[in-house]
Amino acid sequence: MNFLGLRDELIECFKLKDLSRSGWINSGLNDVESVAAHTWGVSYLCYVLCPDGLNKLKVLSMAIVHDIGEAIIGDITPHDLISRERKYQMELSAIKQLTNFTDKQSEIIDLWLEYESNETEESKFVKACDKLDMALQSSIYELRYKSFNPEEFIDSALEKIDDEYMKLLATNTVKSKNPN
Repeated sequence: MNFLGLRDELIECFKLKDLSRSGWINSGLNDVESVAAHTWGVSYLCYVLCPDGLNKLKVLSMAIVHDIGEAIIGDITPHDLISRERKYQMELSAIKQLTNFTDKQSEIIDLWLEYESNETEESKFVKACDKLDMALQSSIYELRYKSFNPEEFIDSALEKIDDEYMKLLATNTVKSKNPN
């Protein structure tokens, strides 16, 4: 194993700790969460909410790697006007570049491809947790930034979440809908 090459890739991946989430920046907020903080949130939701019938190790692994390519390509949003196909190719290329020196490359790529396919129960669950994380984070920003309206983010999350329990968690993040 090329440990210096692996070290360089790990350091490159750690850029996610400093990469701000673009969607929040595009909505006019500052001092927003990093992609790595988002990944932690998704991973924690996956751990806490994972149904018994799913492969929890696969779910957690998928959550950890789902945005890893953004260390190279950045956090691309619809505002960037990059096609879904082009973003997919950019991200896949970045993941390959970031995993050349690990013996986990094929596993990481397979997990990301499964996540992107959104066809397995595990990938659908991780995608739903990704959206729930966004909804919960928007509630935090609603409290921090009095002029911030989280409705756009909540509505976007609700469009992608099928589970009624997760929808309830997302819906009740909005102050006006929270009974407390």
